[in-house]
Amino acid sequence: MSKRDYYEVLGVSKNASKDELKKAYRKLSKQYHPDINKEPNADEKFKEIAEAYEVLSDDQKKAQYDQFGHAGPNQGFGGSDFGGGFGGFEDIFSSFFGGGGARRRDPNAPRQGADLQYTMTLSFEEAVFGKEVDIEIPREETCDTCSGSGAKPGTKPETCKHCQGSGQLNVEQNTPFGRIVNRRVCHYCNGTGKEIKNKCNTCSGTGKIKKRRKINVKVPAGVDDGQQLRVAGQGEPGVNGGPAGDLYVVFHVRAHEFFERDGDDIYCEMPITFVQASLGDEIEVPTINGKIKLKVPAGTQTGTKFRLKGKGVPNVRGYGVGDQHIIVRIVTPTKLTEKQKQLLAEFGEISGNLPQGEQEEGFFSKVKRAFKGD
Repeated sequence: MSKRDYYEVLGVSKNASKDELKKAYRKLSKQYHPDINKEPNADEKFKEIAEAYEVLSDDQKKAQYDQFGHAGPNQGFGGSDFGGGFGGFEDIFSSFFGGGGARRRDPNAPRQGADLQYTMTLSFEEAVFGKEVDIEIPREETCDTCSGSGAKPGTKPETCKHCQGSGQLNVEQNTPFGRIVNRRVCHYCNGTGKEIKNKCNTCSGTGKIKKRRKINVKVPAGVDDGQQLRVAGQGEPGVNGGPAGDLYVVFHVRAHEFFERDGDDIYCEMPITFVQASLGDEIEVPTINGKIKLKVPAGTQTGTKFRLKGKGVPNVRGYGVGDQHIIVRIVTPTKLTEKQKQLLAEFGEISGNLPQGEQEEGFFSKVKRAFKGD
């Protein structure tokens, strides 16, 4: 992909002065700096702007570019390496913003506030049907007394006289390669570029105070244990005019004494008697929406599963409703009357009169056919 004209990148004419070039670079580099601009291509635009200024601000490189363009005899005076050493776009950026290169965050740039997390415990039913509830969370908020400036009402912060408002200090060091100037955070103003001589009595100069804020949370129907809900803009306040962070509500769902959940489906076990399983019956089954009648056919075996379509949990994203699965368990009685024992004994005698060979033949024939694939 061909490179754009450097003058077009900076939006200046070919006769632009160095001051005009510098002014254009300042404006565009601030606009597309990755710490401020979150657009997907902001980083590439920022590099393009830095490369254009690096070339056009250097008389020799500018003359070469004006004569040969991007395809000059010394290709690469800009490019991805931005000069490939000292004096590149990072040093240019440092001279303008007081940082240590493009990777160092501008201390006065707008920054998003920190995110907060809140754990909410729900009953099984509340998770299924959802709810609306007010919660209280402790968080830092902008001080009402000083409106976040940190200065006593009637006064205002002053520009730090040590770093002249840049938030950075130049520290010179002598090395075998010569004198090197490093940029460090100004310890007088902690990188803010401002000094507060008369601090606000409410916040002690921080510009923030701790408060318990009541927030309305709408829990959607169908949330499950461990899922979380993002409440935008309800986190800590931003810094230097940046946006507030977000609040993440994490859900903990208490177990139910009868129902178990798997995704959007609900499972439960229903006890039935030997008589109900043998002769069939209509039993009453609880669901999350109330009791319903379920027909148990004659000859039902323990572990048989029945499905109630649409009686499960609403999908939290709105994709329909799950099912309820009922597993029947035949309960063997432990306390029998003499009459019940007599009747069961008679039933056993009758059942025992069936041809034993016929019972075994039927079972083993099925096993043989399964192995043969018949």
